[in-house]
Amino acid sequence: MSLLLTLLLSSFAVTGLLIVPFINVLYSLKFQRRVQKTRDPLDQRTPIFDRLHQKKAGTPVGGGLLVISVVSILFALLFPIMKHFGVVVTQVYPLVDELNIIFFTFISFGLLGLYDDLMKFFDIENTGFFGLRFRWKFLIQIILAFIVASLLYFNLKIDIFYIPFIGVFRIGWLFIPLAAFVITAFANAYNVTDGLDGLASGLLMIALFALWYLSSAILDTTLSMFLVLWIGSLIAFLYFNVFPARIMLGDVGALSFGATLAVVGLLLGKVMAIVVVGGIFVLEVTSSLGQLLSKKFLRKKLFPVAPVHLWLQLLKWEEPKIVMRAWLAGIILALFGVWLAVI
Repeated sequence: MSLLLTLLLSSFAVTGLLIVPFINVLYSLKFQRRVQKTRDPLDQRTPIFDRLHQKKAGTPVGGGLLVISVVSILFALLFPIMKHFGVVVTQVYPLVDELNIIFFTFISFGLLGLYDDLMKFFDIENTGFFGLRFRWKFLIQIILAFIVASLLYFNLKIDIFYIPFIGVFRIGWLFIPLAAFVITAFANAYNVTDGLDGLASGLLMIALFALWYLSSAILDTTLSMFLVLWIGSLIAFLYFNVFPARIMLGDVGALSFGATLAVVGLLLGKVMAIVVVGGIFVLEVTSSLGQLLSKKFLRKKLFPVAPVHLWLQLLKWEEPKIVMRAWLAGIILALFGVWLAVI
């Protein structure tokens, strides 16, 4: 445990030292949020979103790239050193396969988000919905998710689905589409939630602490190391992301973090627990999806505005109030999710 805490603090320190120069680089590149007329996946204008978020224009975007880089480089440097000095590394799965799956998800979804950010902020090509058209971005997410799900099934032999109070079920090849759905859903859920300063990152920090506990309980040192490095870097980022934010994640962080959160849950064999731990993310994406489906098929809005955090803003809730109460709800959900996972 002391070693893991050392890694967490090291990741925090490295990110803390780099983030201010990184913010300055983003300013110099003009990689900043702009006042724009956004559109939803149905290519319809979102004037309420634009009005409520126009004050965020000018904030640098791309903090996810720094977190992904710090975590990946530190893991690559420190993990071999630990093994060299005789630190006992216990794991549930074959080491190389587990690392390949974790970092393939972490980096590939990040690259997809980075491409979308570049298209959006540098006006390389005006294709409609935030850079890539939504259908193409969604298709690429599905392809990546199926690759990861197949690696989990074929390389790690994971094919179980645990339902609290009932038991464990082996579902065979059906695990692949289920896992792909969970990964894609959480990638988009995190992206939808990442709309207020500190909201998504704070909720993720809470969820990762819960997952760290679960990974320690099954003695998966490899996964625990990845999680503590991620937590440490995320805390340093969150210091600059709380209201009023000096930096935002961007799609590079949102897609990567959501997908990787889902993969960690799948590696732990706790899909239902991760749905509870990430309950706010689920609520946010469900409200947004319900709104889109209602607009498409019923030709009317299901809610005045979606997702939920935007609705609360419309009701004149102050942004910090929404975020703080979401964090409190996230803590309770994390505790409940851990309880479900260990009973």
